[in-house]
Amino acid sequence: MRKIIVGAQVSMDGVMQAPGGPWEDPTKGFKFGGWVMPYFDEVFGEEIDRVFGEKCDLLLGRKTYEIFAAYWPYYDEDAPHGGIAKLFKDIKKYVVSRSGDVDTSWQGSVLLRDIADVKRVREEDGPNLVTQGSTELVHALLANDLVDAMSTFTVPVVLGGGKKLFADGSAPHSYKLTRSRVSSTGLMIAHYERGGEVTVADTALAEPSKAEAARQERMKREG
Repeated sequence: MRKIIVGAQVSMDGVMQAPGGPWEDPTKGFKFGGWVMPYFDEVFGEEIDRVFGEKCDLLLGRKTYEIFAAYWPYYDEDAPHGGIAKLFKDIKKYVVSRSGDVDTSWQGSVLLRDIADVKRVREEDGPNLVTQGSTELVHALLANDLVDAMSTFTVPVVLGGGKKLFADGSAPHSYKLTRSRVSSTGLMIAHYERGGEVTVADTALAEPSKAEAARQERMKREG
């Protein structure tokens, strides 16, 4: 069985939208496209290479796939970061689209129609599946408890709104931090592997105070 690894560039308030430039995704008036690029440094590049260093396939939502398909096939493989363009050309690109209304002519592209198709591919033998962007798909993967690992690149900015990594409805789960690193620009890279169930602890007093009892009653009334 393959692993599904979510790769995410996120702001401090969890936004993933249009990290590479304003042309990527200006929907709903998002005006900070390209917010990641000023923080790109050698460490960032090394960690991106590490994410794709092991053999993998891409797993993308339709919108992110279309961004990639309109960009990477036309990128000069001899230019800086051309290795990513070559890698993306050579590996499989699974694109999930409920409507199926997507051009899959980019070499190695495979159309999946729903989460059931994703589950089927995950159960097959083959390289791990790595997501990039694809917020709606990531939300569905989290809700269906299909995420085995996460690599997050947290940029020290607050954007105030936009498409976010997490939405309500994710299946509760713990993760184990396996590696972390901080770049010269303050970007925090963290790699997590799937853990177990969420554990909780209780810090309540042995005998709750009258103030605490009153607070709990108010919470019940107000919801």
